[in-house]
This record gives sequence, structure tokens and C-alpha cells, in this order.
Amino acid sequence: MAEHMPGGPDAGDRFVRLDDGDMHIAEDGKPGAPALLLIQNAAAPLASWDPLVPQLAGAHRVIRVDLLGRGSPASPADRYDVSTQARRVGAVLDSLGVGQVTVVGHSSGCTVATALAEQRPGAVAGLALIDFGPGLEAKIPEHRLFRLALTQFPGRLLWRLRTEASVRKAAGTAFTRPVDIPAAFVQHAMKMTHQDFVGAMREPLNYLAHQSLPDRLTRQGIPLLVIFGADDQRWRSSQASAYQAVPGARVELLPGVGHSPMLEDPQTTGKLLLDFASAVGHPS
Repeated sequence: MAEHMPGGPDAGDRFVRLDDGDMHIAEDGKPGAPALLLIQNAAAPLASWDPLVPQLAGAHRVIRVDLLGRGSPASPADRYDVSTQARRVGAVLDSLGVGQVTVVGHSSGCTVATALAEQRPGAVAGLALIDFGPGLEAKIPEHRLFRLALTQFPGRLLWRLRTEASVRKAAGTAFTRPVDIPAAFVQHAMKMTHQDFVGAMREPLNYLAHQSLPDRLTRQGIPLLVIFGADDQRWRSSQASAYQAVPGARVELLPGVGHSPMLEDPQTTGKLLLDFASAVGHPS
């Protein structure tokens, strides 16, 4: 069972109460328009999609979800589990009366988008994945300091010592083009617990280690669009072609773009998503 709760001053920004905790969501566009669900990395804020929303909301009901919300499932470990997060997103869609939807995932949000398609065959009309490798072999090794931050010690200590400046520096690897890092990114990272950070980083890789995304999606038989920044510093863009193993998949490489196309080249990214949503039939 789910119910709506007021959130911020924007009427479209609120919380949905689920049986195992609340989920923060934002809605834009007309309620009766075709539904477009945007899922970002759990360690990133809803503001990740801000440059795209005006372009997408003209023809769609745009729904964004904050995967960590402000509550947690009964089992703390389940809070970060990809399948559990997908189930919670599905419960939000039910509460909003959304029967069929085009889903867009960015970074590790691609795993939750894929899991949602696995859990709800027929409900996901099309899937667009932005900058997440098809398998673990596509991962570019993290810097040593980042790897240390994922440990119990000295990870917790490093997390307590983080500053807004250090967060901005770490976020810089998500971009190749010059981008003013939104204040919401920094605020989101400063509010996260070390446990949330570790869970958000590790669980998507565990999901990928169990089975590659192309193998999972081949069974689903749904339209697939893959958008990849050619200069991504976190995943090897050269591996994006592995998604073409999925029948009918379309792979688009954006030259001069890094890990965050929606912030680095929102116009091109938005057009690709609008064209894709139109091609899959404007689900409502």
C-alpha cells in the first residue's frame, strides 16, 4: 500500500509512503501524458535530470525517484539491493496509477531500470540506458582514494572528513566537458551516510557480476536505447557495442561527452530520448 505525502514547495516534489519506508519523487508534465520514468545513481540527487526535464515534460509525464528516499526497508541490507529498489519503484508507479512506462536509467540507475523490466514484463514499454557498462569488464578502475573510501577503515574516517571541495573534486570525474556542478550534488553527498555511499556503489556491481545487462535484456524482448559518452572516465565506451547483442538495440556514442550526457549535452540527450519514446509507442 502506498500513499502520497507532501514534500517541498513544488507540488510535484513529494514523498510516497510505502510499506517499508518513504520514497522521494518529483513529477513534471501533464498527469495524463505518456509516462517517462527517470532513475539516477542512488548517490546522485533528483537534480541530475534538471537540464532534461523541460524538454521531456512537454510531451510526457516525467517521474523521477530518489532510490534511497528517507526511510529504509525492514532489513538494512535490502535498502541497497537492486531488486528491492526496483520493487519499491514499481510500488511507486502503482501508487501513481502508472500502468505502462518508458524507463530511463543513468549510471547505476541502469541496474534498477533493468531489474524493473525483469520484474514487470509488459509494463516497461522501452528501456534507455545511459553510461553504464554491459559487464564488469567495462569498468575503469577507481582511484586508490575512492577505493579506500569504500572500506570500513579508513573509509568511515575519510567520509567524516569530506568537505564540499573534496566532493566537487570527486564529482569532476563524471564530466568531460566543463560543467558547473549543481549545488544539489554537493548537498546530496554531504547528507549521505557512509553506509549509504558504500551500498550505492557496491550493490549495482554485485547485480552486474551475477549476469550482464545484455544477457538480462535479451530475454525481455523490449526496445533498448543505449546512450554513452565517448569520453566516459568511469566505464569504457568501447564496450558499449556489447549491448548490440540485444535484438534491435540502438547504441549512440556522444563525442566529447563524459559520464553524464544529460548535464554535458542535454539537447542531444533529450532529443534521443524523445525520439526513442515516440518510437516505442508513447505508453501512458
